[in-house]
Amino acid sequence: MVFLHQLLVLLFVSIVVYTIDVNKNFFPVPVVLVLVGMGLSFLPLFSHFSVSRDILYQIFIPGLLFVSAYQFSTHALKKNAGLILILSTVGMMATVLLLGTGIYWVTSFFEPFAWNVSLLLAAILVPTDPVSVITILKNSTGAEEIADIVEGESMVNDGTSIVIFTILLSMVQSGDAFSPLHFLENFAYVSLGGIGIGLIFGWILSQAIHITAQHEYQVMLSVLIAYGGFVLAELFDASGVLATVVSGILLSFAFSKKDEKEEEFRRYLGGFWNVVNPTLSSILFLFIGIQFVPYIQFQNWTLWLPAFIFFILSILARFLVLGSTLLIVPKWKKKFSHFFSVLFLLSWSGIKGSMSVVLLLWTESTTVGQNTFLISVAFVTTFLSFVFQSIGIYPLSRLLKRMDDS
Repeated sequence: MVFLHQLLVLLFVSIVVYTIDVNKNFFPVPVVLVLVGMGLSFLPLFSHFSVSRDILYQIFIPGLLFVSAYQFSTHALKKNAGLILILSTVGMMATVLLLGTGIYWVTSFFEPFAWNVSLLLAAILVPTDPVSVITILKNSTGAEEIADIVEGESMVNDGTSIVIFTILLSMVQSGDAFSPLHFLENFAYVSLGGIGIGLIFGWILSQAIHITAQHEYQVMLSVLIAYGGFVLAELFDASGVLATVVSGILLSFAFSKKDEKEEEFRRYLGGFWNVVNPTLSSILFLFIGIQFVPYIQFQNWTLWLPAFIFFILSILARFLVLGSTLLIVPKWKKKFSHFFSVLFLLSWSGIKGSMSVVLLLWTESTTVGQNTFLISVAFVTTFLSFVFQSIGIYPLSRLLKRMDDS
């Protein structure tokens, strides 16, 4: 009963926040929700509130990713598929390696981490959350292609991050040394398994459009596909996140045919998911805000100093990987007339958010979570990234645009 009361209050608060005319450029709604959630944590109703990793991972993440995938432009996906794929796989592994190396070196001055633990922390901090970035990029600069790359990369790298994280977590728990061959074997199985299940479920949904004319059943089927593919993939130790993303992308391609039935189905599907999506995302950000408070110790400089350094290192690692990737393939660099502006924007857009919190709660539920410094510093780093990068994306994009125009 208490949880129901809490949920109703969170739903009411999210409606109020969205109703108030918040300046979405200077202060994005997700940031407002997180800060409001932090304030709610001091109320008696939420004094003992906590949300488990399973609730966030199994209820919120599949729904949000499915909507992002099926609403993602097929034209943008075809145009940027190679870059998105490389950034969200090879690029992400390279970022984890670079950031993990930096964390390993920095922690030697505070509380030394083992090499595996440093890589694990890097894997937690690498996945990006585009919710507060996409609209700002499109509105402030008109840079739709940059926004498409950020959104597409984030959509896929959520699945990649889970794969990398679970492999590294098992190594840390077992005490095994990092083995590149073992890592790649596990990565291939988990990733390809999730993609395969996503292809099957996505194909079923795209075909089901033509089987029944009952839109209510079609919408119910979309829920089954979004969550059923996720559950089945997890049952086989594959990536449920990738299964959900792939099924959503296949549905997006089905919509691209511009058939009358598909257009009608899109309207009905949008009528449902366009209500569910903001509801899930707003409650999720309020959850995150409440979850931040126990770990953010403002007076503890030994926690905030390394967290700030990790925050800077995460942006630097992303900058180096993005720059190297774009320079290695000339046609990707030629996509953009102002290379360094795009590079700075893409690097700053790598905001940590919901997936990092899910991975942190996952870590906390294991023996690794007994390392309170690891959990706390990761929460503070995520907080710094989410707030400052979200707020900074608008002025940075405007500044770079003015510099390019001049």
